[in-house]
Formats: sequence, C-alpha cells, structure tokens
Amino acid sequence: MKKVLLGIAVFALVMMPAVALAQSQPKSNLGLDEFGSQTQLGTKALTATIASIINVAMGLLGMVVVVLILAGGFLWMTAAGSEEKISKAKSLIFGGVIGLAIILSAYAVAQFVVTSLLTATA
Repeated sequence: MKKVLLGIAVFALVMMPAVALAQSQPKSNLGLDEFGSQTQLGTKALTATIASIINVAMGLLGMVVVVLILAGGFLWMTAAGSEEKISKAKSLIFGGVIGLAIILSAYAVAQFVVTSLLTATA
C-alpha cells in the first residue's frame, strides 16, 4: 500500500508541468472586447475566463482533499489503538488520495478541452 501511494505521489509530482500545460497559447478574444467594455464585465478572453474558473474550482477541491487527508491523519494519531478508528482514518486518507487523482485527471481533461477549443476557434 505504501509503495502504491508513493508511486502515485511521485507520478503526480512528475506530471504537474505537463498537466499545467505551461506553454504559450495564441490569443483570441472572440469579440469579447467590445461586449466587455459595453457591459463593464471586463475584456478578458473567454478561454482565459473559463481557465480561471476551472483553476479556482480545482483549487477549492484540492483544499477539500488536503482537509480530508489531515482529518484522517489526526484521527489515526488520536485513535489510541482502536482498530475501528484506525480503519476509518485509513479510509479517509485513501479517499483523499483517490480524490486527488480524480481532481488531477479532471484538470488534465479540462485543460485539454479548453486547449482544443482554442485551437479550433483560432
């Protein structure tokens, strides 16, 4: 189990730059400059707005995962040898790790879709 968790952690750290898609992208505002200035909602590109919303959502979900893992660790440390509490703590930590893998996968898929839409409309 420890080897699996260590493998997932190393894989996540190695894949972070690829998931972030840290390369320049062509600029396309899709006519939002005029609309944004008339409605006073801003002139940011649509893809940048969508990417910002996705980043905020993934950040909030990441915080939830961290809280789950910390709660599991706290429960384990305060279990005082109770097998029931230890198994609950293990399930919390395991759920947090699985949640982190799902969040990273969802982020990668969302970035792929946004990038594909950007290149299709540019």
